[in-house]
Amino acid sequence: MAWPLLLLLFSSLAFSHAQLTLDYYAKTCPQFDAIVRDITQQKQMQFPTTAAATLRVFFHDCAVDGCDASILIKPTAFNKPELEYDINQSLAGDAFDLITRIKTALELACPGVVSCADVLATATRNLIVQTGGPHYKVSLGRKDSLVSNVSNVEAHLTRANATVDLMIKKFQLMDIGVKDMVVLIGGGHTIGFVHCKEFANRIFPTPDPTMNPILVERLRTMCVNYTNNKDMAAFLDVISPGNFDNVLFKNLMKGIGVLGSDQLLYNDPRTRPFVELYAKDSNAFATDFAVAMEKLSVYQVKIGNQGEVRKRCDAVNNAHA
Repeated sequence: MAWPLLLLLFSSLAFSHAQLTLDYYAKTCPQFDAIVRDITQQKQMQFPTTAAATLRVFFHDCAVDGCDASILIKPTAFNKPELEYDINQSLAGDAFDLITRIKTALELACPGVVSCADVLATATRNLIVQTGGPHYKVSLGRKDSLVSNVSNVEAHLTRANATVDLMIKKFQLMDIGVKDMVVLIGGGHTIGFVHCKEFANRIFPTPDPTMNPILVERLRTMCVNYTNNKDMAAFLDVISPGNFDNVLFKNLMKGIGVLGSDQLLYNDPRTRPFVELYAKDSNAFATDFAVAMEKLSVYQVKIGNQGEVRKRCDAVNNAHA
């Protein structure tokens, strides 16, 4: 009895994906590519952490009910959206500012045409390229979600102390296997940063014995006042922060992973072969990351009356005043 429902679900998802095209805005908003490119480049040059911030927002968006810009919706008196979830409260403001800047320019050029979900997906790809990462195709035509609810988040996102078992389980919810999981985590964290509170248990009061002692001392010095200053953060790639490369994987092999969950990728026999592969072969890392991102970017996209094109990215069009 469940099979017809499953077939209907899979055919619906496949149909949604098929409706996206690379030239979706060619006639309705020909300035789309130029506007996204120019504003993204300017923002990243002004604030170099924008790329990491935007990539993290994009993943947190896609992981919960698909790539539909639900993560961008701000709370109101009537709704607690995904942003209210504790992990999402640490998402960096530069990403949201970037999307707002792009959306404002697009609304002036072609009002009511371009979705916030397409803006986020395209800006993320452009920032990856700008920091040295691979180019991949971003199909367009996503609609923005009509809802965003904090209660939907817990089942999909992992924390900094997650086990490999839990990480695999959460990624499997998105039909992402172990290899793609490793390459996506590596790609996100090679340019990423994390607040001190997320790894404080590895350095205070007793350091994690698996952690490089020099790294422990450096992080202790950096995060000494983290309980008073919640904004204190460290780069996840301590050797080449801000550059999209395979150095993070090399770091894990030397025991200099900042996050415990990252370091576990090298310790676990299911994920270690991929860490070793990407540490020695930067081309394999770039190629596999591009493939995985192209797949992720169309996960459970909304089309037609499944969503809308928001006038503002931080609120659905019929939101209460």
